[in-house]
Amino acid sequence: MAAPLLEVKHLRVEFPTRRGTLLALDDVSFEIAPGEVLGVVGESGAGKSLTGAAIIGLLEPPGRVAGGEIRLEGQRIDNLPYEQMRAIRGRKIGAIFQDPLTSLNPLYTIGRQLVETIRTHLPVGEAEARQRAIRLLQETGIPAAEARIDQYPHQFSGGMRQRVVIALALAAEPRLIVADEPTTALDVSIQAQIIALLKRLCREHGAAVMLVTHDMGVIAETCDRVAVMYAGRIVEVGPVHDVIHHPNHPYTEGLMGSIPAMDEDRERLLQIDGAMPRLNAIPPGCAFNPRCPKAFDRCRRDRPDLMAAGATRAACWLHAGGSRP
Repeated sequence: MAAPLLEVKHLRVEFPTRRGTLLALDDVSFEIAPGEVLGVVGESGAGKSLTGAAIIGLLEPPGRVAGGEIRLEGQRIDNLPYEQMRAIRGRKIGAIFQDPLTSLNPLYTIGRQLVETIRTHLPVGEAEARQRAIRLLQETGIPAAEARIDQYPHQFSGGMRQRVVIALALAAEPRLIVADEPTTALDVSIQAQIIALLKRLCREHGAAVMLVTHDMGVIAETCDRVAVMYAGRIVEVGPVHDVIHHPNHPYTEGLMGSIPAMDEDRERLLQIDGAMPRLNAIPPGCAFNPRCPKAFDRCRRDRPDLMAAGATRAACWLHAGGSRP
């Protein structure tokens, strides 16, 4: 197995408030290998986007990395000064966000934005950067790229704008792509095209991808491995096929049971009762225990770490040697 391109170890993110400090990410650890797509999935508020923001150094103040470390190609990046991190962002880390309009400047042509990004991070001249920009637009499936490069974002459809954002993210040949809900704003047929495009380009460019989404269909179609998050922690991580078909954490079971299956005749889908706890009211023990149908005493008392559970690793006391105190 290749050495990890991205290593996140015991990441802790806090938000100081007047009423005390809110712990938003608690002891999050994972790795991504070169060329691998890791999906990060969970309900809204689980900490998925926050993990991505911490990696690219774009945490909204007063949020801060309060513990752990983030390493890219062996170099620690979570404690770098702003200017150094800015140089890495774009050059080594590309970002694709949910709404392409927030990533594109409406006052500049697509070409100007691409050329500026390329020239900021790579030692090339204006003409070479423009040719590279046209090539990227062609790679991302934009027809008549040579003509469209001088158009403005509002002249593109939503799906085409997202292709431009992918071209921007790949402009400086980054080693890692953080894609935060890249298909949510698009209709289903365009979603499939964008996902296929992202997979193909990242394989060709050898980039690793962290794909943040709440759509299990996108995860199943795109990812090699998946990490399931709940209340600021990873509760299960493993190969995508195993997590989807043989989940080992009760929360993952609930997520998978809530997806309609085409080959089953079910009148009702499973549902997970209750709601995710607020950051200032996370229960002791396993954060999922108030909603868990399999919870027992230890779950309410001790917080489990990730442990071996079949083909995956799950933070659940059901896998602690089968013993229930």
